[in-house]
Amino acid sequence: MIRVAVVGVNHIGKIHCQAYRRHPDTELIAVCDLLSDRAEAAGSEHQVPFYTDLHELLTKEDIDVVVVATAGVEKGSHHFEPVMMAIEAGKNVFVEKPISNQIEEARTMVAFAREKGVRLACNLNHRFTPAAYKAKELVTEGKLGSLLFLNMRLTIHNPQEDAEWLHMRALHPHSIDVMRYFAGDVRRVQSFMMKAPGRQTWSTVSVNMEFVSGAVGHLTGSYDMSMRHPIEYCEVAGSEGRIVIDNVYESMTYYPHHSDELTVVRNPLFGGMKGFDDTFDQRINRFIADIKRDTKPEEITASGADALAAQEVIEAAIRSHQLGGIPVTLPTKG
Repeated sequence: MIRVAVVGVNHIGKIHCQAYRRHPDTELIAVCDLLSDRAEAAGSEHQVPFYTDLHELLTKEDIDVVVVATAGVEKGSHHFEPVMMAIEAGKNVFVEKPISNQIEEARTMVAFAREKGVRLACNLNHRFTPAAYKAKELVTEGKLGSLLFLNMRLTIHNPQEDAEWLHMRALHPHSIDVMRYFAGDVRRVQSFMMKAPGRQTWSTVSVNMEFVSGAVGHLTGSYDMSMRHPIEYCEVAGSEGRIVIDNVYESMTYYPHHSDELTVVRNPLFGGMKGFDDTFDQRINRFIADIKRDTKPEEITASGADALAAQEVIEAAIRSHQLGGIPVTLPTKG
């Protein structure tokens, strides 16, 4: 049984607590939150010890995994300290996205995990759906031929105005990770952004990408759209075929260039995913499977390194916008 502690037990942390209690191979051992009332409430609900000090938890409890579900500025500024503490203790670490809203902190976390030989994973859950799995299988099998372009759209309604770059740093780790999942590393980025009427933040964006493979991509993102509409659309096109994933998990369609026979994978009414929150279970299941298989830290799925790569693209997009749309080349991997 894999023993888990959850740090940060507000909305997302509560989802994690429930997920690890449901999983047949995990046991929720303890919870931690800087707010004592919140920590106590979670401890009482799940009948586990609660802490306000992660160092004390790590000293007293025998655990295998630390889940960091804290938030902060741009949903990521509180991740650094607990992640670094858990890595220092030699624990498997699962951190919410963004890995950090500060790129230097993200780089430090990934480097420290590599130095310590610790598994560092991130909740990049949009790629963990049957539709995405099938699409990836077709890409890997060469059914699309040479990749040519990707179009990604991720739009939701979020009226928050507390940080200038909230939309880019908090939402688009997901969209960029999905694009990288299919097309690999990004070489160059160009972006344009706008503030919707009445907004103080850059709430709608257009981002162009050049991948190392030579393929090109485009991301349209917005915090200004109605939640009544599908939130995500992903198109991956190659010399031999094209794939479309609709609304994260609802369906995947493969369009071969030289045939009228399409391949369609739909989420079934019974026995399929019931809603978006099921992507948490899908992603957590893969992380636990990586631990059970003793997967090497550098080979785990949706790793901290993947999360860092997405943040590098985000920071390049922000920089390009600040430069008036001039393309920005990403740092070379060390």
